[in-house]
Amino acid sequence: MGWSTQCKHLGGLKHFFRWLARQNVIVHNPASELELPRAEKKLPYEVLTLSQVEKLLAVPDVRDPLGVRDRALLELFYSTGIRRTELCRLDLPDLNPERRTLHVRQGKGKKDRIVPVGARALHWLERYLQEVRPRLCLDTHTQALFLTGYGGAFNPDVVSRMVSRWLKQAGVPRKGGCHTLRHACATHMLECGADIRFIQQLLGHANLDTTAIYTEVSIKQLQEVHARCHPAAKLPAAAGEAAANGAEAAKPASVPVANV
Repeated sequence: MGWSTQCKHLGGLKHFFRWLARQNVIVHNPASELELPRAEKKLPYEVLTLSQVEKLLAVPDVRDPLGVRDRALLELFYSTGIRRTELCRLDLPDLNPERRTLHVRQGKGKKDRIVPVGARALHWLERYLQEVRPRLCLDTHTQALFLTGYGGAFNPDVVSRMVSRWLKQAGVPRKGGCHTLRHACATHMLECGADIRFIQQLLGHANLDTTAIYTEVSIKQLQEVHARCHPAAKLPAAAGEAAANGAEAAKPASVPVANV
């Protein structure tokens, strides 16, 4: 079993025996010293490159109204790094085109936050709102920002399947979903010089340690330091070959051993 499943089962036992002790059913809590397994610290899968992101964004056919909606959806994912449930909860008033902001309500941990929206994402959102959403809206009281072909709000699982299908069509060699664009947003901003605390605020992480995992995924800065500081990294390939050839030539010639 995975660590989360173990924690679930063992946590239930701890709560049960604690309740028995409080109700004086048992004198001593036998699970009081039970230690729960520690969470596994795994890095996310390899982050999408800029070219892969551009191929993904180009998958929806913008000649079709639903393609415009899908392009706006992907652009918003990549621009803001919001979660799939947060996107599905967005209402029309949450987007402020004048201030270029998005009000994310009741995100993870029941916390609200305001995030910036990039110019390109805002362009596709405005085109979707002007040309497509009025055609999809069957009830004027519907406030959801993104509407399905039936005029209702999206289900997060449906959005995940859509993004997974688009990733496959874009030729990305691994499986992924909405969180793939969230990882790409954070990593690409970090590689371009964004402070990790601003990325924490953008993603809505309560703990900076959660955001710090992107510093481990991003290899670009480490490669730059390695190329600048490692002695062997400064040598051209030709110099390395010459040094190897010189060392080979310096070896003493082998003397044949006479048969005894």
